[in-house]
Amino acid sequence: MEAVAEGLWDLAEKQEESGNIGAAIKCLEAICQSQVSFLPIIEVKTRLRIATLLLSYTDNVTHAKIHLERAQLLLKQIPSCFELKCRAYSLLSQCYHLVGTIPPQKQTLKKGLELASSAGEGESAKLWSCNFSLQLANALTTEGDFQGAIRALETGQQHASEMKYPELEMVFATSILHVHLMQWEDASALERAVNKCDAIWNSIPEDQRQCCRGLHLYNELLHTFYLLRICDYKEATNHVNILDAALEDDVQQTEQVQKLSAELNKVESRLLQPGLQQHKKSELSEKRKQIQQELHKFEHPKLGHNGQVSEPSSFGNPKSIWKEKLELGPPPLNGEWLPKSAVYVLVDLMAVICGRPKGLFKDCAKRMLSGMSRIEEELGKLGISGDVREVDLQHWAIWMAGVYLMLLVQLLENTAIIELTRTEFLEAQKALKKIVDWFGRFPTILQGCENTIQMLLGQYAHSLGCFNEAALHFIEATKLTESKSMQAMCQVYAAISYICIGDAESSSRALDLIGPVYRSLDSYVGFREKTGALFASGLLQMKQHNLQEARIRLANGLKITHKNLGNIQLVSQYLTVLGSLALALHDIGQARDILKSSLTLAKALHDIPTQIGVLAELTALYRELGETANETENSEYEAKKIEDLRRRIEIAQASPHHLQLVKFGIGG
Repeated sequence: MEAVAEGLWDLAEKQEESGNIGAAIKCLEAICQSQVSFLPIIEVKTRLRIATLLLSYTDNVTHAKIHLERAQLLLKQIPSCFELKCRAYSLLSQCYHLVGTIPPQKQTLKKGLELASSAGEGESAKLWSCNFSLQLANALTTEGDFQGAIRALETGQQHASEMKYPELEMVFATSILHVHLMQWEDASALERAVNKCDAIWNSIPEDQRQCCRGLHLYNELLHTFYLLRICDYKEATNHVNILDAALEDDVQQTEQVQKLSAELNKVESRLLQPGLQQHKKSELSEKRKQIQQELHKFEHPKLGHNGQVSEPSSFGNPKSIWKEKLELGPPPLNGEWLPKSAVYVLVDLMAVICGRPKGLFKDCAKRMLSGMSRIEEELGKLGISGDVREVDLQHWAIWMAGVYLMLLVQLLENTAIIELTRTEFLEAQKALKKIVDWFGRFPTILQGCENTIQMLLGQYAHSLGCFNEAALHFIEATKLTESKSMQAMCQVYAAISYICIGDAESSSRALDLIGPVYRSLDSYVGFREKTGALFASGLLQMKQHNLQEARIRLANGLKITHKNLGNIQLVSQYLTVLGSLALALHDIGQARDILKSSLTLAKALHDIPTQIGVLAELTALYRELGETANETENSEYEAKKIEDLRRRIEIAQASPHHLQLVKFGIGG
């Protein structure tokens, strides 16, 4: 019967290589469903192979789980079979992860770690220990146990170091950095994690780095997240350029794989033709072999520290492997952080976040369109279209849907911010309506976006002059996050909205909000909180007629904004207020230069409210100088801009969505 099983295994492999996954699974299930009993080890291998195919190519997690649980029962009867037992634990853990049941996943992984520990100090045992440690860290991170996750990852990193396996060590170093970025409690530990990644990556020979596509992208993305968080936009942009180059290389090689695959299909079709002469058959067979060898080069097999090629990452089809996977590590890890399509979207998003403050809106629009197109395609594959809601999703689809929906919200967030900056209120409104609608359909999956939604609605309300509602949105956003950084920004925005209301009570509220943030300036990691607090406190000092103190704070904030953030809109707003201060202090020459610079920037961004603010100050300046012609011309241009802004606000307010957005989440 063993020969029968081997024949069906070979047939299943050929079916898989031809892309006939259903047929491959039927071949294997014939063994499990046979009336004649096979040896337990044959049934175990077959069920593990079926589960691998189901998890690699289909969404049938439940079916895979049934095969794995049956395989585990059979393995209990077999005393040895270390590799098979470990593979069963690993695949079963993946099933639990996909359906979101963390406790049984942790229990399965701990059993796997115990098995690996009992197997001694061999390389295989350490590799499987690495596999289980990485999966356990992911499970612990999901539960919010960041310290437990780091301990699990450090254990895996130690095993990789003992094996002198830098690629594997890098997997754990990047994962540790990822956990630190999620937690962000110890800035020095985070910096050490970044430096550790750099040191390990640089220790890997260049030719071996070329084989680590997924790991390279993961490392670059984590560095980009870190740099954006500390507001080093220049260096973050450099990393985005590296990511773009890596993805361009991936596209070219994917196209090459597709070309070879098409050629292989033609050859195989010709080989199936009846009456083929022997010499022609031999010629085609040789050509098929050559193409298959070319295709297998794209699997990028990982080298162990002894230089031996590890086992392939999955059965058969290198075409599918290249297309779908960006694996982080060698077998038996075979994990990917995100699906390839999500990585492409994430790089688009990083490019937008780097380009938006500089006013590179056309480039941002292209990247957002690219990202949203990919997301729409992937959501369609998950059955998310039309009026599908969270409750309609199959359990296995929830995690993957969450990945793409979170990315979609962030792209729409940037769309809304850009349109608000450009004074395109109706376009911003459309983006915000989409966000609110997605949140309404997927409230649990998008629960972590509530703070962002309230922040955006506050910015929308503020832009349209609804300052009371804006302040309420920002205060509500403060309650929806535990991040001290985000809370500080919410308080800054709320304070500015209260300052714009203008009465004594509102100014008092603004002072209550901004005071604690200003007093804690040095405790924040990035510069965003500092520049925001300096801007708002400078405005308050102006209202209290402390003009010199206001000037000091605003000048300090402008310096930080210009040097570290490069946010053109904020620079323009700083210059407007500083120009007004210079005028109040009768420093006319400086006021003129500052205000003209501000107007130039505001025009470049199509930021009409800031333009109006600058023009009002210039009108006052020309009046004070007695430049009647300039005053008249400037005043007429100001009136034209005021009318333009009024019309845009009226159009936005006339929309049926306006009140829904302004009142969303704050009642009334």
